[in-house]
Amino acid sequence: MDTAERYRRFATMEVRGHSASYETLAAQIAVDAELLALIDRLPASRRQPNLLLGAVRFLGGPVTEYRAFRAWTVAAWDRVEQTMRGRFTQTNEPGRCATLLPLLASLPQPLALIEVGASAGLCLYPDRYRYRYDGGPVLGPTDGQVLLDCRTDGTAPLPEQLPTVAWRAGIDLNPLDVNNTNDVHWLESLVWPEQHERLRRLRDAVRVAQTEPAYLVRGDLNEAVGDLIAQVPDGATAVVFHSAVLAYLPTEARESFAETVRSLPCHWISNEAPTSCHPCKTACPGPHRRTMTCSSWPWTGSRWPSPVPTANPWTGSPDPPARSSVAVARGGARGFFCLQRGGLLGARGAA
Repeated sequence: MDTAERYRRFATMEVRGHSASYETLAAQIAVDAELLALIDRLPASRRQPNLLLGAVRFLGGPVTEYRAFRAWTVAAWDRVEQTMRGRFTQTNEPGRCATLLPLLASLPQPLALIEVGASAGLCLYPDRYRYRYDGGPVLGPTDGQVLLDCRTDGTAPLPEQLPTVAWRAGIDLNPLDVNNTNDVHWLESLVWPEQHERLRRLRDAVRVAQTEPAYLVRGDLNEAVGDLIAQVPDGATAVVFHSAVLAYLPTEARESFAETVRSLPCHWISNEAPTSCHPCKTACPGPHRRTMTCSSWPWTGSRWPSPVPTANPWTGSPDPPARSSVAVARGGARGFFCLQRGGLLGARGAA
């Protein structure tokens, strides 16, 4: 896929309906030969729309109108390029915990959480946040700073209590420090301009993490995950999880990671697009307009979220019969999901 098509797809498939300003900018970039030529000077892995737009905002550039955006970006390209080469797209959305919570609460307690692609580790605090599913009662600590509202579709096994976390750790190629002003500013710059509630939630979650920083290690996921499993405290249930990470890996690295995790004494929760999720890649015929969550080993679940998670719906069952089905409709897409204990997730979807 060339750079122009990448930005066209970002405009029409990812930010449409979520960020009018980014939709306009990305669509204009897709037909701007001069700006595309500058972007193409970067390695393919550094040409991502989110990375460019986040870098411009990080440096104080305008993102509300294309003419001003283009003039500023071209004039400041050296600084923009340096930022894009030195930073990663590390969106850290604590709202994903609302999707993960039913799984985490169903496992033997206490938990030792290990997040792959942890960024600043904001998803390592599911026990510190508050949750409200479908407008119901609030679950979580009364003094919690973060409230995650979540609407469920299908049969969601809503937890009655939060998981107990005995240990929390994460892996990232470039872990971010919640006590570093520049790192926090980068996280904020990755939030799309119109998502004010998401920005507030991010800032609240950062304050939670600052009181108890997680153990984050710099390294490759295939090399570091085994070392962290070896450090899990006695009596804790090891859980390896990740969200929107595998798409950034080549196929060989994904397959290697799947083999590695399956060889380790842990539970594995994979929150990925069907084309990226190794356990279900052969069972999820595409293409799909929406990403899907596959939570696997020892059991599976699924959802159809919006492109950038806030507190997204979760469908499935932590204790399903040998085979069961759930239908869910959301965001113009309809999917029929089949959950199978200890097996793969099958899905059929139509726009």
